[in-house]
Amino acid sequence: MKIAILGTGMVGNALGTKLAQIGHEVTMGSRTAMNGKAVQWAEPLGQNAHTATFRDAAAFGEIVISCTSGTHSMEALQMVGAEPLRRKILIDVSNPLQQERDGGMILAFCNTDSLGEQIQKAFPWTRVVKALNTVNCEIMIEPSRVAGDHNLFICGNDAAAKKDVTGYLVEWFGWNQGQIIDLGDITAARGTEMMMPLWMRLFQGVIGHPYFNYQIVRSSMS
Repeated sequence: MKIAILGTGMVGNALGTKLAQIGHEVTMGSRTAMNGKAVQWAEPLGQNAHTATFRDAAAFGEIVISCTSGTHSMEALQMVGAEPLRRKILIDVSNPLQQERDGGMILAFCNTDSLGEQIQKAFPWTRVVKALNTVNCEIMIEPSRVAGDHNLFICGNDAAAKKDVTGYLVEWFGWNQGQIIDLGDITAARGTEMMMPLWMRLFQGVIGHPYFNYQIVRSSMS
C-alpha cells in the first residue's frame, strides 16, 4: 500500500519506519521535498521510503497519516489542499499541545473543539479517523511493550473508515482488535486529546518513562 506520512518528528519517524519495514511504500511529507530529517529517515530504508512536500506526499498516499505538531497540523494540511485528500482516509495522530512558560503542557484548544474536528470541518470530503494519539510512538507500533491488556481509542464520522483503520492497526502494528475502543463520531476527539495533559503528567512527574497505557476495566452488569 502507498502511505503518506505528514511530519518528520518522532511519531512520523516511528510510523514511517515500521510501515516501510513491513513492505509498504511510504512517502514522508514536509514543507520541502528534501527536508533534512526526512532524507535522513529515508536513506536506510531503501526503495520503500521517499520524501516529498506535504502536498505531493498526500497525493501519493492511498492513506494519509497526519502526525505533525498539533498546533501546526492545520497549516500543514492547508498546504496540501483539498484535492489530494478527497475521499481518502486520513488518520489524525496529533494533539494540539503547547508548552507553558513553566514547562508544563496544556492544550491550545479543548472542551468545545478538537484538532480532529477542525480537520474534518476543513476537509469535509476526507474520511478523518482520530487514532493512536493517546500513546507514545513506540507503543503505537509495538503495543506488546506494555504488558497485559490495554486500550486504544478511535473515533470518526465514517463507520467504514473506522473499520478499515481498526484492521490496519491490527495488521500493521499488532494491536488486538479487542483492545481498540470506538468512541463514536469525531467529536470524541475532544476527549482523547484532553487525555494528553494527564498523560504528560504521568510521564514526566510520576512514571518517568513513556512505556505505559490506559486500560478500561468494565464491571459485569447484574
